[in-house]
Amino acid sequence: MNVVFCSSEVFPFAKTGGLGDVCGSLPVALEKIGIQVTIVMPGYGCVSQAGIPVKSVSEKVSRAQIGNNIQVYFIEHGPYFDRKGLYVDDKGDYPDNLERFSYYCQQVLPLLKTIDVRPDIIHCHDWQTALIPVYVKERYAQDPFYAQTKTIMTIHNIAFQGVFQKDQYPQLGLESPFAEQSLEFYDRMNLLKAGVIYGDRVTTVSPRYAKEIQTKPLGCGLDHVLNDRYDGVIGILNGLDHDIWNPRTDRFIAAQYSADDFIDAKLKNKSQLQKELHFDVREEVPLCGFVGRLSHQKGIDLIIDALEALVSMDVQIVFLGKGERHYQEKLEQAADLYPGRIAVCSDFNEPLGHQIYAGSDLFLMPSQFEPCGLSQMISLAYGTIPVVFKTGGLADTVKQFSSVRKEGNGFVFKDYSSASFLKAMKKAIKVFKNEKDLHNIRGNAFQCDFSWEKSARIYQEIYHTIEKQ
Repeated sequence: MNVVFCSSEVFPFAKTGGLGDVCGSLPVALEKIGIQVTIVMPGYGCVSQAGIPVKSVSEKVSRAQIGNNIQVYFIEHGPYFDRKGLYVDDKGDYPDNLERFSYYCQQVLPLLKTIDVRPDIIHCHDWQTALIPVYVKERYAQDPFYAQTKTIMTIHNIAFQGVFQKDQYPQLGLESPFAEQSLEFYDRMNLLKAGVIYGDRVTTVSPRYAKEIQTKPLGCGLDHVLNDRYDGVIGILNGLDHDIWNPRTDRFIAAQYSADDFIDAKLKNKSQLQKELHFDVREEVPLCGFVGRLSHQKGIDLIIDALEALVSMDVQIVFLGKGERHYQEKLEQAADLYPGRIAVCSDFNEPLGHQIYAGSDLFLMPSQFEPCGLSQMISLAYGTIPVVFKTGGLADTVKQFSSVRKEGNGFVFKDYSSASFLKAMKKAIKVFKNEKDLHNIRGNAFQCDFSWEKSARIYQEIYHTIEKQ
């Protein structure tokens, strides 16, 4: 089977979040189970910084390789893609994003013919690639090269849909009235909507999120479109790249460890983190970590509202991440107010991120919504216990701990409020201070299996199913 991945982000070439991680890891997992994968992505200026050789194929295309033999093709166009940011700059979204990504989508199918890669499946990811299923069925419907090609549209975050002014429709190179109707969205045009309608299958990144986006509160205006699909939306949990996130081999942490021998190493990592942050080195104090965007989605409001109460519980908290400026300012003010208790690092620091996962006791992730989430999976892999809101992939991966039944791997609250978050934190701190309970919950965390192979097998089944349709 020949599968082509189309994504605007692929790690290690370009990444702003989970999309890049998924589209860098899933193709490798698919290759390991016998699927031939080719990747096509925009040729950003940052591609050359990945440390992987890139060769020119033509004036408009270059190529690299990941995995054993996964060819990654880059659509080159300097004015569109050789920029500091992938989608935005300091002023906000690039005003020509529709031009940029419609150009990319229009180049993909001719490229595949040129390099003679005849896809059984084209797997498209998020709105930046959503025009490809449209082009397959509108522009290439009579082309024998694509006669057997099917498309999958995967939604990583439905909050981002690619909505533009409808008077820009002519630049898409489409003449079909149905295509124009499929793009229409409240007197504008919506690329993701068209991808959902034209794709032969629609998937998203966790089972619970698949249900949530078909409801008005979390469907972001596309719930009715998703509900209209006769075959529904399939939720497949993302995996975790254990070649990168593995406490047994992690070169960034102070002491490596495994599920069978972690007690002393967790303490060493904690003390090292406390020293780096200029905290008092105290074993008995719960050290809480946050790694992610400083945004409303990530629940940073709840944490900020609860900071004074948390500090009074004698905890230490470290924040690593960038985001909205007003959140960053509030956290920096809190760090000044509570020196030695709160630390904030807004610069990207990969070694510190790994050390936070390894050295923290609790991981704070009270996201208001979370399609899948990788941070809670990473924290569990490192025996660091997550505190989460019951939503999306968080609800699929984190289960409330019971000291009586000795079941569960974290702490989950159901009412999205600072009060409920604080209540969950009190439970977590109580367990932290009980040596037996702490050992049990960490043992449960280490037993979680979020490897990519399981997810890859599910995608393989979907590929075979739609291939036969």
